[in-house]
Amino acid sequence: MTAHQTIEAPTTTETLTGAEIVVRALIDQGVEVLFGYPGGAVLPIYDALFEEARLQHVLVRHEQGATHAAEGYARSTGKPGVVLVTSGPGATNAITGIVDALMDSIPMIVFTGQVATHLIGTDAFQECDTIGITRPITKHNYLVKDVADLPRIIHEAFHIATSGRPGPVVIDIPKDVQFSKGAYQGPKEVVHAHNYNPRTKGDSAKIAEAVALIAGARRPILYTGGGVINAGPRASELLREFAKLTGAPVTSTLMGLGAFPASDPAWLGMLGMHGSFEANNAMHDCDVMIAVGARFDDRVTGRLDAFAPGSKKIHIDIDASSISKNVRADIGIVGDAGSVLEDMIAVWKQRNLATDKAAMDEWWRQIEAWRARQSFRYRPDTKLIKPQYAIERLYELTKHRETFITTEVGQHQMWAAQYYHFEQPNHWMTSGGLGTMGYGLPAAVGVQMAHPDALVIDIAGDASVQMTMQEMSTAIQYDLPIKIFILNNEWMGMVRQWQQLLHGERYSHSYSSSLPDFVKMAEAFGGVGLRAETPDELDDKIREMIDVRKPVLFDCRITKEENCFPMIPSGKAHNEMIMAEDTRDLGTIIDDAGKRLV
Repeated sequence: MTAHQTIEAPTTTETLTGAEIVVRALIDQGVEVLFGYPGGAVLPIYDALFEEARLQHVLVRHEQGATHAAEGYARSTGKPGVVLVTSGPGATNAITGIVDALMDSIPMIVFTGQVATHLIGTDAFQECDTIGITRPITKHNYLVKDVADLPRIIHEAFHIATSGRPGPVVIDIPKDVQFSKGAYQGPKEVVHAHNYNPRTKGDSAKIAEAVALIAGARRPILYTGGGVINAGPRASELLREFAKLTGAPVTSTLMGLGAFPASDPAWLGMLGMHGSFEANNAMHDCDVMIAVGARFDDRVTGRLDAFAPGSKKIHIDIDASSISKNVRADIGIVGDAGSVLEDMIAVWKQRNLATDKAAMDEWWRQIEAWRARQSFRYRPDTKLIKPQYAIERLYELTKHRETFITTEVGQHQMWAAQYYHFEQPNHWMTSGGLGTMGYGLPAAVGVQMAHPDALVIDIAGDASVQMTMQEMSTAIQYDLPIKIFILNNEWMGMVRQWQQLLHGERYSHSYSSSLPDFVKMAEAFGGVGLRAETPDELDDKIREMIDVRKPVLFDCRITKEENCFPMIPSGKAHNEMIMAEDTRDLGTIIDDAGKRLV
C-alpha cells in the first residue's frame, strides 16, 4: 500500500425494493408475528414474505380480525402488534380495530397498501383516502411517497407506537413505492424526522409534594388504570410495594385489572359503573386520590360534579394532555407510571414517612363495612346456570393454570371483570374505551399466537361473538386451541338491561330469535362444540373444554333476564348505586337515586 492509497470504510447499505424494505425492517424491529389479509395493493409485500421464515404471517378472515388479533398479541406481551392489509376496503375494514387501539393505548403498526402515486386522487380501483380517514384515530400516520423515506418511516413508527402513551400508527404505502428500489437503513442508522421524545421521568418537586400529601392523608385511595400495565411488569411490582408502604386501598379501572393482585386484602375490586360497592364508596369518600395511569373516563367518574367531592387528586400519567382533562388535578405528574412510583417509594423511604395509623384503622373499618355488603352476591339457582356462577366455576377450574382471558363487550364482559380474579398484569384483554363487540375472539387468536402453550379463553356473549365468528377458521388453520366460552342468554344483554331500566321495558330489537347452533357451528369449522344447560353438568363440561387441544365453542345456556349489578345509573354519583337486592321498581330507584344512599 502506497502513501497515497486510502482504505474505504465498508458499507452495509443494501439496495432493496420497498416491499423488501418493509420485511427487513420488521425483522430488525424484532417482529415475529404479523396479522394480515392480502390484496392487489400489497402483493409486492406478500411476495417478499413468501420465503421469509423469520416472520410468521397469520391469515385472518377479515381485516378487523387482524387488528384485534394484533391488539391481543400486544396486550399480552407488551410488544407492538403488526397488521398488513390492502388498500380501500382492506384499510377501512381495519378502522374499528385502529380506533380501539387508540382508545385503549395499545401499540400497533398498521401497514396499508395504496394505489400507485400517480393514481392517488383519481378514484382509482380500491382507492380511499387512508391518511385522511385515519388522521383522527391514530397516534400518527404516514403516506410514503418516496422509497428513500421508507426505512426511516417504519423505524420511526415503531418508536412512536411504543413510547410515551402507546397507540396505533398507520403507514400507507403506494404500490409503485413497493416496487421501487432504495437504500435500506436499520433502526440505529436512520435519522428520525420527528423529535418525539416523551417525558418518562416525573418532576421531582411534584413527586415530593405528592408524597407529603399522601403521608398526611386520613382516607387515601390508589386509583389505577391500564397505564400501570403499559409501563411493564416492574410498574405492577412497584404499585404493590407502594400500596403496602402507605396502607392505602387499591382499586382499578376495567383496563387495569391484574396490575394489583385480586387476592390481596387491600384490593377493593374494580370501580365504576359496574364496580364494587366498596370501591365506589371509597372513591367517593376519600380525602386523597392517587390516580396512576388512569384517565378519569365517564364510566369511572359518573357525575363529574359529584365525583370524590372532598378529595385532593394526584394524577400520574405519561400523557400530559390527560392531566386535568376531565377532572382537575391538584398535583399533576407527567411521567411513566413505573418511574414515578419508583421515585415516590424512594422519597417515602428516605423521609421515613408513615400515614396516621389511627386514621387509617378507622378508614379500613369503614371500608370493611362497605365490603360486608357483598355487592357481587347473587341468588343461586339449582336448575339454571346463573352467569355469575358460570364465571366463578370457570375461574376456580382455571386459576392454577397459565390462563389468559379475553372478552367481547356487554354484560358478560362486566361479569368477567367482577368474578374472574387476576393476580398478574397482561392476562386480561378487553375492549374498554371503544367497547367493541367482536373484539374477544380475534384477540384470543393473537394471545394464543404469543403464548402457544397457555390456556386462552374468550368470555363471550351470543350477540358479540357472531360479529367476528369467521376468525374460528383462522384458529383452526393455525392450530390455536382457543376456548370461546359463550354466556348465551339469547339477548343483547346490556342493551336489554338498559331498555328495562331506562326505556320502560320496551325491548326494541334486542332479542335474537334465530341464533345458530353453536355446537354445530364449531364442528362445521373443524373445532369442538360443547353445551351446558344445568349447573350440575357445568364443571365437567368446563374440564372437557380445557382438555381439548382444538378450538372450542362452549354454549353455556344461562338465565335469560339476569341483570349486571351493582350499577351506577348514568348521570349519578359513585355512592348512588343500584344493588342486586333492590327489588322494587328499578325505574323508581333510578329516578330517586340522588335522594338517598344505597
